[in-house]
Amino acid sequence: MSEQTQIRLSQARAWLRQDPDAETRDELAAIITRAGAGEAAALADLDDRFATRLAFGTAGLRGELGAGSNRMNRVLVAQAAAGFAGYLIEHAAGPAPTVVIGYDGRRNSRRFALDSAEVFAGAGLRTILLPRLLPTPVLAFAVRYFGADAGVMVTASHNPPNDNGYKVYLGGADGGSQIVAPADAEIAAHIQRIADAGDIGALARSQDYEVAGERVVEAYVAATAAVAPAPASARKLTWVYTAMHGVGWETFARILDAAGYPRPKAVFDQLEPDPTFRTVAFPNPEEPGAMDLAFAAGRRTRADFILANDPDADRLAVAIPDTTAAGGWRRLSGNEIGLLLGARAARAAEGTPGASLACSLVSSPGLGTIAARHGLDFHETLTGFKWISRAPGMVFGFEEALGYLVNPETVRDKDGISAAIAVLGLAAEARERGETLATLISELGDAYGHVASGQVSVRVDDIAVIAKIMLSLRTTAPAEFGGLAITEADDLLQAAPGEPSGDVLRYRLAGGSRVIVRPSGTEPKLKIYLDAQADTPEEAQTIVSALEAGARALLEERS
Repeated sequence: MSEQTQIRLSQARAWLRQDPDAETRDELAAIITRAGAGEAAALADLDDRFATRLAFGTAGLRGELGAGSNRMNRVLVAQAAAGFAGYLIEHAAGPAPTVVIGYDGRRNSRRFALDSAEVFAGAGLRTILLPRLLPTPVLAFAVRYFGADAGVMVTASHNPPNDNGYKVYLGGADGGSQIVAPADAEIAAHIQRIADAGDIGALARSQDYEVAGERVVEAYVAATAAVAPAPASARKLTWVYTAMHGVGWETFARILDAAGYPRPKAVFDQLEPDPTFRTVAFPNPEEPGAMDLAFAAGRRTRADFILANDPDADRLAVAIPDTTAAGGWRRLSGNEIGLLLGARAARAAEGTPGASLACSLVSSPGLGTIAARHGLDFHETLTGFKWISRAPGMVFGFEEALGYLVNPETVRDKDGISAAIAVLGLAAEARERGETLATLISELGDAYGHVASGQVSVRVDDIAVIAKIMLSLRTTAPAEFGGLAITEADDLLQAAPGEPSGDVLRYRLAGGSRVIVRPSGTEPKLKIYLDAQADTPEEAQTIVSALEAGARALLEERS
């Protein structure tokens, strides 16, 4: 038996001794038995599970469920909770810190939340557990509602069914936003110290935690209903909704009633939480096929539009009838929705000193044009709402990956439910004028200039492929994309002080187009973002199509 095999078996047996979960203990014991007998597949499995551990970063933890340090499980969650508690205590300026915990409907979400509550309470923190599975935006709201020092949401958002995650927020001066550096590294160091101790059974636990009452949910419902109370014309709206097997519907339905909107024609097969996500291969509204049932319902009911939340309801997808699209429906891009909602916010904030619009640097630059037209400030940030939510004076923020923040005084994270209410308000107002969401998008181009966006997204099995491509692009820069010469190239790893910095390559092209390349922060994907502006929407889309072809050719060449 090799030394490497002995090391992995030793790590696995040590993990097994501290694992409180019968399911993952049985899973790991079987692998250890096969690996001990020399089975190559079992040895490779052990290496995958124990050669590293899930990294704690600004997105918290996210990964596949299973036994081992490189999986999401009760051992890893207990270590994370204890490490985060240590960080909060270290930074506490007064009494014991307060932490709020929420969880969604994924496998083990409630169990991970209960483990976290017991560990936090055992460490002496005031610990508040939300009353039941709820959307991520309710947890983000609850951090501010309770004046808490921190929040934890157990969710993997729109990841594959067998994933789960641990999303961390900070209150106080951070205002209930997700963590950023250097907090992530400091928390990770605390977690590592707990892991190095090697026995979560030694952690103090307590059931002396609070379970929040309904008042926090009622407060979120009231605040979100106030985003866009329904005008009389809303009664005539016919629309379809899917929760994508997630936790959005119960809360959203209450808000619809409070705001005065009609109930939708629901996709009933996807309305209630289901951790198996049985009707979709990938529970992300952006993925091909994920909205097929909603499109079918839209055709059947002749709906005006479709709204879809992702499983934890922090994102929103919108689709409109389109006779030129396959199936008769077209899902709007995140940029189209973001510009619609951005124009809505800009009109309301015009004349407000210091008010600003914000978006991630990979989102449509059209938001900057809207901000300038209405005399507002504009901030372009790194990807993720941890950055967008911190933009000074922000009255609206968005990212192209279907994330929108329309009520920053209430929630400091993307919120697919409040965004849905805002879209319903726009649709109802348009109906009063005999118009639709499609005509509103057309009017945007007429008012602010025609822009088009696209994306090339490549999922890989080996994450090293992404690093190889990024290194190749940095070493030998391309000269053009889609026939358009590159006029300026920026490597954001080399950004100037005070500028957004990250693993991002940005290329500005002749004619005002733009291409941005970056690895995904949450999935094994390389993403290329394409933006064009032109005199007509058709011309802008033609440029984007050429850029897409050029990007795909470049990826094939550099892979």
